[in-house]
Amino acid sequence: MADPKDLRIVIVGAGMGGLGTALAFAKKGFKHIDVYENAPNLGFVGAGIQMPPNVARVLDRLGVWDEIVAEATDVQGTSIREGSTDEELSHVAMPNMREKYGYPHCTGHRASLAGGMYAGCQREPAITFHFSHTLLRIDSYAPTALLTFQPGTAPNTPSIQVRADVVLAADGIKSVTRTQMLASLSLTTTESDTGQAAYRIMLPRAAMAHDPSLLALLDSSTVVRWIGPRRHIIAYPVSDHTIYNLSTAQPDDAFASATNATYTTRGAKAQMRAVYADFCPLVQRMLDLVPGDDVVEWKLRTYEELATWTRGCVALVGDACHPTLPHLSQGAAMAVEDAAVLAECVGRVPVGGGPEAVARALKVYEMLRKPRTSELVELAAHSGRVLHLGEGQAREERDRLFRDNGRGGSVPDKWASPDVQQMIYSHDCVKDAEERFDELYAGLQDGDGPAGKL
Repeated sequence: MADPKDLRIVIVGAGMGGLGTALAFAKKGFKHIDVYENAPNLGFVGAGIQMPPNVARVLDRLGVWDEIVAEATDVQGTSIREGSTDEELSHVAMPNMREKYGYPHCTGHRASLAGGMYAGCQREPAITFHFSHTLLRIDSYAPTALLTFQPGTAPNTPSIQVRADVVLAADGIKSVTRTQMLASLSLTTTESDTGQAAYRIMLPRAAMAHDPSLLALLDSSTVVRWIGPRRHIIAYPVSDHTIYNLSTAQPDDAFASATNATYTTRGAKAQMRAVYADFCPLVQRMLDLVPGDDVVEWKLRTYEELATWTRGCVALVGDACHPTLPHLSQGAAMAVEDAAVLAECVGRVPVGGGPEAVARALKVYEMLRKPRTSELVELAAHSGRVLHLGEGQAREERDRLFRDNGRGGSVPDKWASPDVQQMIYSHDCVKDAEERFDELYAGLQDGDGPAGKL
């Protein structure tokens, strides 16, 4: 390998992780980046998303933050409320995010985030998108990778094979790459039963305009969480305060008896209303506004920590290797951080290093990211357990801590907890990779690291 920047980079999936990976590699000077996506186009849809300072830092380095933040809401605080009464249990102010971490904490539309990254990719001549390409199998992992794709949707279309020096699989929680790679190592993946599902709701300003209390929520810069036994709703304005986004979490009764791995189901408005029937009138008025034919429920799925993220020149990214519950609002952020660290690690492969050097660089990426993402995944799960407490002493203690409003440095809702924010938002994933890569890479070369896992 004369120059690592000539490596053939193949990215599977064009979601947040795939777009971020393509852009990060282009910004590092890689010349041949091909993105294969199952869908016929990106078709930007979806609900709201939180963009905390740790992901804003990466997006700014990638040259797309200014465009994305233009329509975002600069969050100034969070209000945690008792779902049944709307009584505020805690209000945690967040006015100084820029001062503390260099970037704001924002909420926005997923389409704005994905669209901003896609626009950045389109400005990079090294990146080529291949839509309507479904990954069928990985035929080899080393010294180079060979992948088989099914292009298009027409019957009898012949499959194609693609050779790559590096494969970065950002193909999501249902990752074909993960399943096949682990099977090739005689390993398995185990889904963790979260017992939770979610409704995702977007209410336009026009629908809320008749109700001053609802407009006050939409015009605020506050994230509100209504909590109750085994359930909660989190809500915030997006798209320049023109849409109010609500995401729920509740028992996954609609999925519990399913015999397949379905991830979504068409919901009924009456059932959604029944789940939150004891929540306050303010919440009821918002649920009343949801069109009856627009109710979809998502099963919230995660996996137990994987034994490895890499094999040879193939590595997993984002939800393919560390899917998380949404209660910490770090899913997309972790995927984009993965992208930046991958580009940093592969960019440091020495000239003339060959396939084994690429494999070691990918293993360093895993060593840098896996402990951190595992910690955040567990924090998200823990936060959900605490938010969903029923009657009893544990809930009384939780509510006492909420009333302290974070003055002691901690809040039971870990998303809003100052100590957790400090741990997550101050982390510079690229700087971490720059400082630690050489030592970790040398350890693998010298046999001091887990070289056998390459």
